[in-house]
Amino acid sequence: MSDLRALLASREMILVAGSGGVGKTTVAAAMGLAAVHRQPAKVLVLTVDPARRLASALGLEEFGNTPVRIAPARLKRAGVKARGELHVAMLDMAAGWNELIDRHAPDRQVREAVLANPLYQNITSRFVQSHDYLAMEKLHDLHATGEFDLVIVDTPPSRNALSILDAPSRMVEFFGSRLLRWLTVPYRSRLFNVASRPFYQVADRVLGSRFLQDIADFFILFQAMEGGFVRRAREVEAMLVDRRTAFVVVTTLENAPSHEAAFLARELVDRRMSLGAIVANRVLPAGLAADETAAAAVALRTRAAELARSLTGPLADRIEEAGGGRAPSKKLVRATLETLADGYDDLAVVAAREAERRALLAPLTPELVAVPWMPDDIHDLAGLGRLSKHLRGAAG
Repeated sequence: MSDLRALLASREMILVAGSGGVGKTTVAAAMGLAAVHRQPAKVLVLTVDPARRLASALGLEEFGNTPVRIAPARLKRAGVKARGELHVAMLDMAAGWNELIDRHAPDRQVREAVLANPLYQNITSRFVQSHDYLAMEKLHDLHATGEFDLVIVDTPPSRNALSILDAPSRMVEFFGSRLLRWLTVPYRSRLFNVASRPFYQVADRVLGSRFLQDIADFFILFQAMEGGFVRRAREVEAMLVDRRTAFVVVTTLENAPSHEAAFLARELVDRRMSLGAIVANRVLPAGLAADETAAAAVALRTRAAELARSLTGPLADRIEEAGGGRAPSKKLVRATLETLADGYDDLAVVAAREAERRALLAPLTPELVAVPWMPDDIHDLAGLGRLSKHLRGAAG
């Protein structure tokens, strides 16, 4: 059985990537629990998911850039065994950008001018896919401190799973872009300023007083920090190809997500980045597509009436033991069994397609870990603990 134990024990940084809606946040949190199960390690799970699903699953009202430890007593009450320490944090966009300005501003005057610019908050919230770049910045910071043995990053939800990989290079490209020069040249060149003044006066009347001036001021100040931003982006790029860093691609075995996962896995290899594993989430049992299962479904349909007669009594007894309630009739039990049997063909088709997609993904990765459909939605630590068992190969 494939699992993530060796990967979690051997790497210092793991980025959990994949297309939206496949369960990246839940898998990242469960990976953290799997990592601290046997290792006396200090592990951090950093989420950049704006839906804050990780906070809900971990039972935390609020957390941000500062890591918070999950109390051992809470883990114990949820039935989760942990030798190590599990910490969680969530990327705070506003605080993250303020930290960037603090770090890269050449002096206090530039820092205060940037933070005071009227468009600062609006622009940075949309700037160069901020979640992606800030996630990489935060990962770099956390690793540089050496405080944690392992940092697991739940990457931003994105239609393009490669956006997280391209974030540092996009930052470098921005500082050399024509857009930046176009925005700032009118305010750096006296000749250009005189020639273009009528246009900017009209623009200010249409868009609001000092609209373009505020934009130009902001990016002129940003250019003063170019050296620090570019240098840091290069360091982040180097971190992504470091052998201490690995990627875990999460997918479902539906058509579109599995194709995206395959594309991302190949792209990671082409970029000389380390693909540690692919996690196939919410997988149907492969045995559903077996001939024996099909035969059992036919037998269930044929013998539904007979089985209903033999099951109705024991079901009534179990309901009574559990505290009472209305026992199902033979007719209802029979109808339920027939519905299950009639629905088998649909499930078998889906299971067969999933098996085919698993076979296509397996050669692309050192480990392919299949996580089955869970009976309930995962919304608490106990649910994450059950999921972590599948990730470390301990589930039955």
